[in-house]
Amino acid sequence: VQLQASGGGLVQAGESLRLSCAASGGTFSTYGMGWFRQAPGKEREFVASISWTGDSIYSVDSVKGRFTISRDNAKNTVYLQMNNLKPEDTAVYYCAADLAGLRWGLPSNGRNYEYWGQGTQLTVSS
Repeated sequence: VQLQASGGGLVQAGESLRLSCAASGGTFSTYGMGWFRQAPGKEREFVASISWTGDSIYSVDSVKGRFTISRDNAKNTVYLQMNNLKPEDTAVYYCAADLAGLRWGLPSNGRNYEYWGQGTQLTVSS
């Protein structure tokens, strides 16, 4: 399984951006998917997740109401729509796949994910 994250860039506070993560080499429709981020000097942080069915969606409190995770199984892609971006959202964003579909364990636990993308940089200027 390979994951390719894209869509990062430099934006101003208040703007929107959509990240994409394309999966290949497996059966995407059975994977639970997550987005994590890591800011300079900080630990990796859970951002959002979506189960294999799309029924279970979780996100960290700091992005609720601003970020939306979604998936398109026909395109083998998971998205992270980010609105009203803030400077504190600046980080490298990683997508990850759980082959068990996020059926078990905490979606926010990075150890539940077997495969990770290479990351895409988001910088939000004030």
